[in-house]
Amino acid sequence: MKRITSILATCILAVAFSGPALAASVVLKLGHIAEPEHPYGQGADYFAKLVAEKSGGDMKVEVFPNSQLGGQSEMIEGLVFGSLDMAFVNTAALGQFQPQISLFDLPFLFDDRPHAYRSLDSVGMEIGKKLEPRGLKLLGYMENGIRHMTDNVRPIKTPEDMKGLKIRVQTNKIHVEMIKALGASPTPMDLSELYSAMQQGTVDGQENPSAHIYTKRFYEVQKYASLTAHAYSPEPVLISMITWKKLSPKQQQVVLDAAKESIDWQRKVSEKADNDYWDKIRATGKMEVITVDRKPFREATREVTAKFAPMVGQDNIDKVDALRDK
Repeated sequence: MKRITSILATCILAVAFSGPALAASVVLKLGHIAEPEHPYGQGADYFAKLVAEKSGGDMKVEVFPNSQLGGQSEMIEGLVFGSLDMAFVNTAALGQFQPQISLFDLPFLFDDRPHAYRSLDSVGMEIGKKLEPRGLKLLGYMENGIRHMTDNVRPIKTPEDMKGLKIRVQTNKIHVEMIKALGASPTPMDLSELYSAMQQGTVDGQENPSAHIYTKRFYEVQKYASLTAHAYSPEPVLISMITWKKLSPKQQQVVLDAAKESIDWQRKVSEKADNDYWDKIRATGKMEVITVDRKPFREATREVTAKFAPMVGQDNIDKVDALRDK
């Protein structure tokens, strides 16, 4: 009898382990607008992997790239109302909900990437706490990249070369004023509409990091890229407060730990990819990449920082300045 019982127990265990794994008890939907191969698209997938691992399969993150869940403003609204669990959006879109986070859209705010990271991980997280009453919890900042100008009319080597050009910008007051200060005409537009707009001549150019220029294939419809490095573009990692409050303390810690680890990983990926993307863009032979003197562009946009200091907080600008390498 003992032998039969032992055999039965062994069979039950064998069936249990050979069957499908138990479904995750928590499934989070995460949206972003980038291609999956974009560095923060890779960061989203890595975050999902870490959540599954750290939760022992109890939690699952489903990633929806390439604007599948809508544009950035739509996704933010989804987070606020709880119809979307997580999203990566830029500070330009997020600034419509918390104006101080637009600090990071100011032109020539950072000296380099380390300065940006120090600022985002301190000043940026302080500002992020103010999002929570609006229904959004900031987990940290991944990286979109360093923004540069492209156009289809003439090489941009000085601000004077931008006069009269129609440049697509994000729906962001600071970027609109920055383009005006450089002598061009800003045209706010969703990223999903930009390729066709450039192809049809609705706009002459745009400004974005190398990752978008390459993965969105902008080099097919733009002749010139000018390395103005006029702004750094972080990518806030957000979770809906409605979703956050539904998670147990243990599950919240899994999300926090996975976010921190994936952000550190993604920033390294992004920095390496930046140079690789420019090499790939040059290799297409379709776009001329131009090195410029950034000083005239910086001088031309100083008035933009002064104009928006009251909105983003002069104290926040001062805190970022204090984090420069002396």
